Amino acid sequence: MAELVPSKFQGTSPVDIPIVDLSNNEDLVARAVVKASEEWGMFLVVNHGIPTELMRRLKELGTEFFELPEKEKEAVARPADSMDLEGYTTDYEKDKEGRKTWADHLFHRVWPASRINYRFWPKNSPDYRHEEVNEEYAREIKKQSEKIMGWLSEGLGLHRDALKEGLGGETVEYLMKIIFYPPCPKLELLYGAPHHTDLNGITFLIADEVDGLQAYQDNKWVDVKYDDSSIVVIIADQIKRMSNGRYKSGEHRVTMDTVRTRLSWPVFAEPNLDHVVGPLAELVIDDAPKFKPYVYREYKYLKMNKLPID
Repeated sequence: MAELVPSKFQGTSPVDIPIVDLSNNEDLVARAVVKASEEWGMFLVVNHGIPTELMRRLKELGTEFFELPEKEKEAVARPADSMDLEGYTTDYEKDKEGRKTWADHLFHRVWPASRINYRFWPKNSPDYRHEEVNEEYAREIKKQSEKIMGWLSEGLGLHRDALKEGLGGETVEYLMKIIFYPPCPKLELLYGAPHHTDLNGITFLIADEVDGLQAYQDNKWVDVKYDDSSIVVIIADQIKRMSNGRYKSGEHRVTMDTVRTRLSWPVFAEPNLDHVVGPLAELVIDDAPKFKPYVYREYKYLKMNKLPID
């Protein structure tokens, strides 16, 4: 009998990432969010109130874009000389061990309105820009983001808006990234995304039915299981740094599938490029700061170019 070959790398840990039911008592939810952020830097939220139909339509429109001919996708390509991330790109990189990463990306800002550049929004469907889909989803994610940052702020013994203000207050930007991972026949040679942490503040991720996201916990890889109504929340570098290390920046990677394509839709909440982010002042009165403050533009440059930070 032929040996069954898995279509993707399996995680080596039998545990699951924490699940937080946002319909529970708020005190219980807040404690669960804080605990998961301290121990994992990643958790799944359910019963969050964002309509499943809105999430379905968002994914449908993104999938339609990646089914377009390459010439039509190139109409919203990132300019070669751009210092920004917005636009359509294909990333293909090789590490020192010969392993490769490969994925196609579409980046564009979705909040605030003053920072949206519709030049990089797909033109294939008038519904893509329609405020009942992308813009409505952005509003919903912003509400979730501020709610979670509020609980995390109070978990630090601070006022509810402390982390939001540390990230830039009303200047915080939300960046949508649609990621297309093609099938890969040789799993040992290719990843969708290597082991990393996100450089922004907090990330909200939904995906299609093809698994692939893995969290790194206790020196093992954990398969992240989700359905079409749950959202993966990933605590990223800037919240870790603002909390002076109290909260973890969730370590994760994306594996490929040998047969099926995979798409995901992370939204990154991040500071304006000129905003300075560092440990919050209230947290370093009695304890020494563990991280130096950075203008976010500089931090982003260092991290994306794999240069020393602290």
